[in-house]
Amino acid sequence: MRSFEVINHTADVGILAHGSTLPELFETMAEGLFSFIVDAGSVESRVRLERRVEADDLEELLVAWLNSLITMLSAESFVPKTFVVDEVSENRLRATVHGEPVDPVRHRFRLDVKAATYHMLEISESGGGWSARVIFDV
Repeated sequence: MRSFEVINHTADVGILAHGSTLPELFETMAEGLFSFIVDAGSVESRVRLERRVEADDLEELLVAWLNSLITMLSAESFVPKTFVVDEVSENRLRATVHGEPVDPVRHRFRLDVKAATYHMLEISESGGGWSARVIFDV
């Protein structure tokens, strides 16, 4: 059931993602985000980093998770490739991110995503699966 689709939004981009479990939803949303940013075929999984995020509720946690990954690229010069959410609750997430340091010669960047926003943010559970919608500022 894991999938994501692009949402067209005025001057921004968005993702509607689905996962069988909450960790899978958070992983799929991260994969969708980085599909906008970089050609995954140009990135190798050479380095493993752990990421921990806390927030007041599930919606805020999703935005904080995605923005922490954007910060990983913009401030830490690390390009994520794969995401494994090891633990997620209503207000805490622990994940393993594989990727490598930025290589401007090899990495093929696409879109400069500035942040995940709260505009039209939605997370829901139904029929044994999870869905979320996030709009990104570009």
